[in-house]
Amino acid sequence: MSQSAASASPHRPIAFPVLGAISFCHFLNDTMQSLLPAIYPILKGGFALSFGQIGLLTLMYQATASLLQPLVGLYSDRGPKPWSLPCGMGFTLLGLLTLAYAPSYGLLLCGAALLGTGSSIFHPESSRIARHASGDAHGLAQSLFQVGGNFGTAMGPLLAAFFILPHGRHSLAWFALLALGGMALLTLLGRWYHNNSQPRQAGHRAGADAARLPRGQVVRALAILIALVFSKYFYLASITSYYTFYLIHHFHLSIRAAQADLFIFLAAAAAGTILGGPIGDRIGRKAVIWTSILGVLPFTLVLPYVGLSATIGLSIVIGAILSSAFSAIVVYAQELMPGRIGLVSGLFFGLSFGMGGLGAAVLGTLADHTSIEFVYRLCSVLPAIGLLAAFLPHARRPAQS
Repeated sequence: MSQSAASASPHRPIAFPVLGAISFCHFLNDTMQSLLPAIYPILKGGFALSFGQIGLLTLMYQATASLLQPLVGLYSDRGPKPWSLPCGMGFTLLGLLTLAYAPSYGLLLCGAALLGTGSSIFHPESSRIARHASGDAHGLAQSLFQVGGNFGTAMGPLLAAFFILPHGRHSLAWFALLALGGMALLTLLGRWYHNNSQPRQAGHRAGADAARLPRGQVVRALAILIALVFSKYFYLASITSYYTFYLIHHFHLSIRAAQADLFIFLAAAAAGTILGGPIGDRIGRKAVIWTSILGVLPFTLVLPYVGLSATIGLSIVIGAILSSAFSAIVVYAQELMPGRIGLVSGLFFGLSFGMGGLGAAVLGTLADHTSIEFVYRLCSVLPAIGLLAAFLPHARRPAQS
């Protein structure tokens, strides 16, 4: 790296208050987003839905999120878009109200699409804020940002079991208050970002140009990362969308008990997320990606063949190990394409939603034609795709975000 680029990139302290605030907003956003899959048992009974229709709801939600996020990220790379943060939360608010009062399956699909749109607007710019506040600890910042979302996702089943289930689907409307609070906090964060982002643009571009790998290597690495995201989120779709049905059907649990067990898995995933980023800062992203995705394979292979206690225990191990990959994948990709933080964040958050939605739709249809047990046996081999991580190049870290 040239001396001028290096001098433009002094060490910056981590802005922990900003990271804490954006992680909390991620918690609020993903708590509300997670209410959709968490109420699937309620919707299935209330609207007499098939597993295929449940999968289509997930696909509608995930497709709007995945297709729009890279476009939002590319647009935000042109300059700060602080107004987009409360705007995204506003779409989430509208989605919740639609789901709470929808009289038909068609309007449920509309509510799912509004939730997906809110997520697509929120993630790229909020991920950029997390990186901007990171100092030089990009992995740690991404993990702190991501863990807020994971804990929010974990809250969905508990809220569904202990609040929405006793009070009915209309009680979803109360969570619009969370959206209003999130919009206020995101407005303040947007102002901070706008006031602190301008002076570093020239140095950012210089560091970006110096850190680039050859185009062919970048393309191959991105293709491998996409395959790994496919493996991770297709498998996670079998858990987030159908784990409760699996526990109810296979072990005859009640809806509330199954929701509580889903919370345990999602909480383990949230705990695992916090490890991937800082470990990647120390030993490298490639090692974390390799260990996280392939390392979970022995446990996923055993899961469909054990009893209830072992199923819950294995789900904790799987959630903790598998979830550590995503922060490392995002930061690794950002280092492959410095200067394209919004595009990269939007692409990989979008892929995570899109693969999850496609997986839910495919697996739901497959469960209708076979059984939920067959779906779990089939998905158990997906982490073997983690072998591809061996072919990832060693990305050269840029001097700054």
